[in-house]
Amino acid sequence: MARTVRPRVFVTRQLPGEALGRLSRHVDLSVWEEELPPSRDALLTQAALAEGLVTLLTDRVDARLLACAPRLRAVSNVAVGYDNIDVPACTERRVAVGNTPGALTETSADFAFALILGLARRVAEADAFVRAGKWRTWSPTLLLGTDVYGATLGIVGPGAIGSAVARRARGFGMRILYVSREPKPALEAETGAHQVDKATLLAEADILTLHVPLTPATKHWVGRAELAAMKPGALLVNTARGGVVDQDALVDALRDGRLGGAALDVTDPEPLPPDSPLMTLPNILLAPHIASASHATRGRMASMAVDNLLAALEGRRPPHCVNPEVFE
Repeated sequence: MARTVRPRVFVTRQLPGEALGRLSRHVDLSVWEEELPPSRDALLTQAALAEGLVTLLTDRVDARLLACAPRLRAVSNVAVGYDNIDVPACTERRVAVGNTPGALTETSADFAFALILGLARRVAEADAFVRAGKWRTWSPTLLLGTDVYGATLGIVGPGAIGSAVARRARGFGMRILYVSREPKPALEAETGAHQVDKATLLAEADILTLHVPLTPATKHWVGRAELAAMKPGALLVNTARGGVVDQDALVDALRDGRLGGAALDVTDPEPLPPDSPLMTLPNILLAPHIASASHATRGRMASMAVDNLLAALEGRRPPHCVNPEVFE
């Protein structure tokens, strides 16, 4: 009896949970075992043999890779965003692209609000102060921060995560403003949020939080002009994509004190080089792209990615498909 040839799949990193074990029962599986992502050459070599790829945001899937991978039928990204993937090129080659929306909404909103609180109340600075042995006495002027309760929160991108942040902000008695191409009546009814234009948002927000995908329209959405238009002393939080903020302009705004502080879970590039000027600033809070980093959420993301991949390899539309026209 002839043995059924199973499709070959390459996974660009070890994933939490049981998803890879499940995947291995259906495919000929190869997993990149190192902590750092595969090099470009290694990714191209593996893709050339693969019918399916499970990728992370660090893995660029572009026309060059597709040209090297004639057998490729599916790319499953373990992320909500997919700016690392050339979706039109995949669609042209009839390669299905999947992502993992919804799995990380509440976890990412938790972390965005943690950054808001940590930045406003200078939590990381306080920890470093104590560890350095500088705490000598209680002082009425020590590490004064910014009140979050009752402040005005500006949300750029009130999608799933932005809306979840708004729900948390309601519990802090915050005035909530947002910018969006379309009004969000359900969000407004639930949280009291108000849709405003960009100029109003920048001028009135005490804290600005970013929740938009990186597209040509959102690249450097916060640039030099926007930072100059923000309320003096305002705080900026970015858990979206590093390219949404002009980092050179941000460094200048933080250095001259016009901006009160910034908290970044995402940067451009990632990781930041050791000599990045952001590393030298006292009024910034930096995290290594961990907004979705909980055991449960990362496990759900891995499971969804495997579901997407297996469906596509079986000729079915993935549950979460970025380019469903491939199956039309």
